[in-house]
Amino acid sequence: MRYFEKVLIANRGEIAIRVMRACRELGIETVAVYSTPDKNALHVKYADEAFFVGEAPPQKSYLNMDRILEIAEMSGAEAVHPGYGFLAENATFARRVDEEGLTFIGPSWKTIEMMGSKIESKQAMKDAGVPVLPGTEGGVRSLDEAARVADEIGYPVIVKASAGGGGIGMHIVNTPADLEEAIKGSMKIAESAFGDSTVFIEKYLVKPRHIEFQVLADSYGNTLHLYDRECSIQRRHQKLVEEAPCPIMTDALRERMADSAVTVAKTSGYQNAGTVEFLYADGNYYFMEMNTRLQVEHTITEMITGIDIVKQQLAVAAGLDLPFGQEDIGIRGHAIECRINAEDPLNNFQADPGKIIRYRSPGGPGIRVDSGIHMGYAIPPTYDSMISKLCAWGQTRMESIERMRRAIYEYVILGVKTTLPLHHAIMHNREYVQGNTHTHFLQEEHIAQTLGRSLREEEARMQTLAASFRQGKEMAAISAAVNVYINQQRRG
Repeated sequence: MRYFEKVLIANRGEIAIRVMRACRELGIETVAVYSTPDKNALHVKYADEAFFVGEAPPQKSYLNMDRILEIAEMSGAEAVHPGYGFLAENATFARRVDEEGLTFIGPSWKTIEMMGSKIESKQAMKDAGVPVLPGTEGGVRSLDEAARVADEIGYPVIVKASAGGGGIGMHIVNTPADLEEAIKGSMKIAESAFGDSTVFIEKYLVKPRHIEFQVLADSYGNTLHLYDRECSIQRRHQKLVEEAPCPIMTDALRERMADSAVTVAKTSGYQNAGTVEFLYADGNYYFMEMNTRLQVEHTITEMITGIDIVKQQLAVAAGLDLPFGQEDIGIRGHAIECRINAEDPLNNFQADPGKIIRYRSPGGPGIRVDSGIHMGYAIPPTYDSMISKLCAWGQTRMESIERMRRAIYEYVILGVKTTLPLHHAIMHNREYVQGNTHTHFLQEEHIAQTLGRSLREEEARMQTLAASFRQGKEMAAISAAVNVYINQQRRG
């Protein structure tokens, strides 16, 4: 069984470390890239080699295709893993990696291109028999057409950017009077963010669930799923809490949705790991999009299936077949992921970059923390505000909730505002505990009313725990010793 000798990870932070961990277990050397503010970041120290990629702005660093490919050639890397975000779903980058004679660890650039267009992918899945939300057949060509379609499917409707993601450019329209302004606004944002002003309209579901299926496919025609995840708790269309499996899933619904997910993968000629996302409401589900990359929340699927998804990505990219079939995969227990961001949940989730002055991650039974930070690390304002992914596993959903509560209690992050108090409030919310969530959960369940109290409790608790930290010269000596050890390992 041969994998790669050396892999370049075209990313930063916790996801770069996650990929490097899989590589290290497989005996694969890793190459890190870093920007100016990431010079002393953990992923730089963890890798076998590290190269400066550019200044802080993403366009000059982690989005700089020319420089990344130059580093790949310079370092002798055989393959490139894009992680998520940045260039992960960029068809041009995937194609250029191929043209350089390297292996892109992900689907083909043609698949990325096809599934990157919400209009094209939606039509392809409709033709394949996968349920899709009613709406325009293609991009909006005129306001008259848009008004006619909106009237036919009924308000509310949502205007989306065809090339978009992460909720960018989305506008919910409740009345005909608001349609024209929403379309023009979405087109302007889409052009600015994606270089493509194409927008489309589809039926807007008021309180849907966001349910997704992890899929894996190799180059030998084997395509399977790793079951479902619930990702309904979001802010600004971006996920905050995920769990696997979905708490309302039945055997019959899972079979139907899983069949649709596999059909999506096969229809697009998919190879490697990907995620098929659906909206679910009133007993019906609808294809939304396919993420042609590793998902942030892949961690909880790994916890309930025991399958290392990143290792499978590496294996498939190296030309190996999947070592198991659908019948070999089962669900064991329940897992929850909380995204811990450097944001102020009391101030519309405004980012709060800054220096971490106290840090202690939780542990104990069933707890996993994926993070790229450490005490003294300065979270830069230039990139995503994620600090870590905190995951809890239990034999039952309730046990996973209880373990998550305990892990949040143990977590100490001082120096920046974080979403920890919000997660504390969610984990103690009655509706969440009962599994009654939807994409507007944070607004509907009035989490903000209990957030102030949670914030005060969390700050007091962290100050108490932080008081037990060793400080001064002793801490500096320990940090220096760790750095010396890491550098010795890299040279050795």
